[in-house]
Amino acid sequence: MSEIVGRSRRNSIELVGAKAGTAMPAEMRQALNLRGLVPASVEDFTKQEMRAYQQLMSKPAGLERYEFLANLRCINVNLFFRLVMNHFKEIAPIIYTPTVGEACLNYSHIYPFIYPCHTSVGLFITLNDVDNIDSVIENYCQSMTEHNNPEITVITDGSRILGLGDLGINGMAIPIGKLQLYVAAAGLNPARTLPIVLDFGTDSKKYQNDPLYLGTRQPRPDDETFYDATGKVLSALYRAFPDLLVQFEDFSTDHAFGLLDQWRNKALCFNDDIQGTGSVILAGFISAVEQAGVSPTDQRILFAGAGSAGVGVAKQLVEYVMLEYNISEEQAKAMFWFVDSRGMITANRGDKLATHKVYFARHDNGDTQCSNLEEALEYVKPTALIGLSTIYKAFSEKILNRMNELNQTARPIIFPLSNPESKAECTFEEAMRCTNNRVLFASGTAFPEYTIPETGEVRVPAQGNNMYVFPPIGLGATLCKPTHITDTMIYAVSKALANSLDEKERARGELYPRIERIRDVAARLTAAFITQAVHEGNVRDQHWVDIVEANMPEGANTKAVSGLFTKRVLGEVKALMWEPASSVEQYMFEAITFENPDEF
Repeated sequence: MSEIVGRSRRNSIELVGAKAGTAMPAEMRQALNLRGLVPASVEDFTKQEMRAYQQLMSKPAGLERYEFLANLRCINVNLFFRLVMNHFKEIAPIIYTPTVGEACLNYSHIYPFIYPCHTSVGLFITLNDVDNIDSVIENYCQSMTEHNNPEITVITDGSRILGLGDLGINGMAIPIGKLQLYVAAAGLNPARTLPIVLDFGTDSKKYQNDPLYLGTRQPRPDDETFYDATGKVLSALYRAFPDLLVQFEDFSTDHAFGLLDQWRNKALCFNDDIQGTGSVILAGFISAVEQAGVSPTDQRILFAGAGSAGVGVAKQLVEYVMLEYNISEEQAKAMFWFVDSRGMITANRGDKLATHKVYFARHDNGDTQCSNLEEALEYVKPTALIGLSTIYKAFSEKILNRMNELNQTARPIIFPLSNPESKAECTFEEAMRCTNNRVLFASGTAFPEYTIPETGEVRVPAQGNNMYVFPPIGLGATLCKPTHITDTMIYAVSKALANSLDEKERARGELYPRIERIRDVAARLTAAFITQAVHEGNVRDQHWVDIVEANMPEGANTKAVSGLFTKRVLGEVKALMWEPASSVEQYMFEAITFENPDEF
């Protein structure tokens, strides 16, 4: 027994020593027979981070910075997340949008050089693996140096990555990046995250013919095969990890809605493209309406793009208007118009509408049909224009100028939400110039600040990025373990996000909190999520039921969705958020304690 314990302790020291790097204490170097084999200087974590940041900033291009960070993530998880959290505004656009889009396009070409790991970065599941999926999952568990069951997975099949289309296995960069944001923004444990790509083929001729493409070179399966295979994978994951939260990511529109409809009421899961996007845009819309000069129920909202994200956003807004202003579903739905590649979506347009588009098809247009966005703009005369079309410059200067003309007595709401930037409907500068600086603006990708030439005033664009909402939804779900995630729980997150603006942000007319505050904001949104889940009687962890019921927020009741929470719940959430170790001593103690809990 002593031999096993000794070997275990030795393995722990080697593991910790390898990850401590240049901060490895002298006595540990001596124990590992490294004296004379490494530089003599023993550094602290601050110097490690300084060196890593300097190296990152020395890289001239976004993809090079992505590769550096991916490498660092494998070599030293602790250092990686200290760097991300302390420089979040700079690094988030590298590990996620927009740079992750470039990484996806090049993923098969750079993969062997960015993961110097002895363990897998996630699961790559082919159709041939599906009938042996339990053994595949067991392989993954055996490969992990830290034997933690995953508590969250982001899963994609790469069929609709950002606005880039069918990228196949190259879409794996998205689950990896999103899980890094779950950790950095909301404090999930990085050792308990699992990225998954369903490598079921690709319909892209480019990748089928690319000699360096790492995925399966076959067309995608038919719907019956897809749903059968995906169902087997999800069932196996829930068997292996009963408390697992599954986040669906970047599936084709029909499959995104199909999977969510199949699983949302029987398992712990959500779709960020549909529900997360809707949640964050709802929060921005709530803030924008407060400043627009038009009452919420008088808004006329025109969507450019009718995919899963666009319809998901609109449905969240419909639910909000119904609940908040006590109007019928038909009245709320009548506030929305959609334009797709064939024009304004109407019930009598003459083509067969995709299932998810039918809900918002207009029945009140008579004989009027609009073949494009410009015609729809003149017909609808919108107060708000929302873009999820993935069409670059879809909001031309002509359209932006017309939005300004149509809203002379109120401020126009313009949300170009497609990303990356190469797919954005317009820029912040264009929207500001064409609306005489009156626009209420939020985008899906980051744009630079704009200085008003006449006054020198600097305006900061709001970014309606899902990273505000999916990390707290993930943390809330993994902490309180609801049986499933409801629309009202996500609605509570939206209201909490709109409520989280501080006095300075409100005074500047901003629609979202500054991204530098994302960790604190995530804790607040998590507290709101858990509080709402307890109100709905949907929580399996009695610990959270006891805390929330003993600390009910003022002004909240069990029927309304308030987004409120108490300091007691917030404090408990913050105490459970993972953070990287701040010192070598803390890091060593936590790592060795984890490996040998019975000895401490």
